[in-house]
Amino acid sequence: MLARFSLLLTSAALAAAASTDAPARPPNILLIISDDLRDSVGSYGNRQVRTPHLDAFAAGAVRFDRAYAQYPVCNPSRASFLTGLRPETIGVVNNRTRLREVMPAVITWPQYLRRHGWYTAAFGKVFHTIGRTEEERAVWLDRAVSWDEAFYDSAERVPGPIVAGRNLTGGALKWCEWAAVDCADEATPDGQSATRAIATMEQAGARPWFIAVGFHRPHDPFISPQKYFDLYPEGSLTLKRDPADQTPAPPLAIPSGAFKQAFAAFTDRDRLEFLRAYCAGVSFMDAQVGRVLAAVDRLGARDNTLVIFMGDNGYHLGERAWWNKDTLFERSCRVPLLVRPPASQTGAAASGAARVCPTPVELVDLFPSVLDYVGLPPPGVLPGRSLRPQLDDPARPGKGAATTIVVHGDARGRTVRTPDWRYTEWTDGTAELYDETRDPEETRNVAAEPTNTTVIARLKALLPSEPRKS
Repeated sequence: MLARFSLLLTSAALAAAASTDAPARPPNILLIISDDLRDSVGSYGNRQVRTPHLDAFAAGAVRFDRAYAQYPVCNPSRASFLTGLRPETIGVVNNRTRLREVMPAVITWPQYLRRHGWYTAAFGKVFHTIGRTEEERAVWLDRAVSWDEAFYDSAERVPGPIVAGRNLTGGALKWCEWAAVDCADEATPDGQSATRAIATMEQAGARPWFIAVGFHRPHDPFISPQKYFDLYPEGSLTLKRDPADQTPAPPLAIPSGAFKQAFAAFTDRDRLEFLRAYCAGVSFMDAQVGRVLAAVDRLGARDNTLVIFMGDNGYHLGERAWWNKDTLFERSCRVPLLVRPPASQTGAAASGAARVCPTPVELVDLFPSVLDYVGLPPPGVLPGRSLRPQLDDPARPGKGAATTIVVHGDARGRTVRTPDWRYTEWTDGTAELYDETRDPEETRNVAAEPTNTTVIARLKALLPSEPRKS
């Protein structure tokens, strides 16, 4: 590995480093992705979950309160933000289609940075990864094109004796199970990802690096070491109830089928066990994030490292009787996003008290943001916008809207989120409009109210293109 790190930067990276707009040494980039993480983070106001390491990180970062995935499912979301292209453009709208199958020549951020001299390494789930063999997983990881080094370990591997656990659906949904395991953090797939990422940082030398760490948790199956379940003893968690007068969801808004049937049969015991297992996974993930961030500080890399922490999509925890993602409601589309710029490239306003950015941003904005900090031109036309102005001053206005799509068989939905509204259209002709100022949990659909005609007309013009099925 040391020999590989000794390679010189390419001429393009050297030119960027020599420019007046870039530091003498190009910055490192640390990308940390948590799978299926909603705003269950203390710094986002969640008082039930314990995330001390992320809360400490948030205190020195910019917290984006309205960050949105362009597709609220793992594979389409990751294919989108790792290329900087929208799902309706690349045509990846499910978990079965590989990015290179539909766009073989597309350029990803790790690929582009690797081409320009960065050592690129992926640990855990970065691109969506499936497959029974190492060769299959390497193809999904885009190993040959995007990474100098990559490691993946299955989220389903049980790393030790099971202390407690069960399937919450009696086996109807194989994935819907939890297990508290007697093992050390380092024995788990996520623990291994953290350990390997730290080792790569330690051996990096002078060459800039892009390290992506994809933690499986809190994604199902909900397997975590016992000590993280112990953080949430019986009676410590409270279920959130939908209001009795909530507007019914349109027919296509909540996916039908086995998931919906299983969730409808949940008892409060099932719901509380699901919530506890999810929270345990969040706290376990938080501990691994803490290990990685501590290594950045210990190795003296903090001042020259752009750190991005994010979820790949949101998640329902019982809202609308749904315990998953893949909807166009706020809980499914919105993700936590914390970004800490390199100290050497931090604007004056970024060191002030205003550390929360309220403007809507999109995950496709991340690739342009990275390019802005490393001093490289985009590899082509990218629809996103650099977040550097908001990182310098979180109060600055942004583009003002974020869009998300879903495809459920022949049904397709499109939504746009502005600071005050969410407007959604479905292919069966139904529409939803939510006043986010008065109704942030989206319990009352006001699309049919005559007073909102002008609002709807304005928001319709912002909807994304019709998604194509892959």
